[in-house]
Amino acid sequence: MRLLPERLASCRAALLLAAAAVLAGCATVSLDEPIESHPWRLASIDGQAVPPASDARQQAQLEFDGNGRVAGSGGCNRLTGSYQRNGTQLKIGPLASTRMACVDPTRGQLESRFLAALEATTQYSVVGGELVLIGSRGQTLAKLSSASR
Repeated sequence: MRLLPERLASCRAALLLAAAAVLAGCATVSLDEPIESHPWRLASIDGQAVPPASDARQQAQLEFDGNGRVAGSGGCNRLTGSYQRNGTQLKIGPLASTRMACVDPTRGQLESRFLAALEATTQYSVVGGELVLIGSRGQTLAKLSSASR
C-alpha cells in the first residue's frame, strides 16, 4: 500500500512537466507588459475578425502615450481620452470623439462597438504581439494587433 502515495507523486510530477512543456510551446503571454508609445489596430471584436480598412484613415486604432492619455480613431471619428494602467488592470475613459457621420453604416456600427469595448475594459494582456482587452467577467472584448507607424 505504501507504493500508492509514491506512484501518485510520480504521476503528479509527470503531469506538471507535461503541462509545462505544452505551455512552453504556446504564444508568449505577458501579465504586465507596457502598451504605451505603440500604435495598436483593431483586429477582432466580440470574437469576430475585423478586416483591415482599404483607407488607413478608416482603420480603428489607438495609442497610449505613457502619460495617461489615449488617442486614435474609431474608423470614422478621432477619439481621445484618459487611461489608467496598474499591472494588468486597465481602465480606459472617459472617451470623447468627433461627431462626423460615417458614410459606411457597417463602419459606424464597428466604431460604436469599439468605443463600448474600450470603455468596458478592466484588464489586458499581451499575447503573441496582440493586445487583448478583457472585460469585468474575464471575457475578451477586443484584440488589437501591433501597427507600424
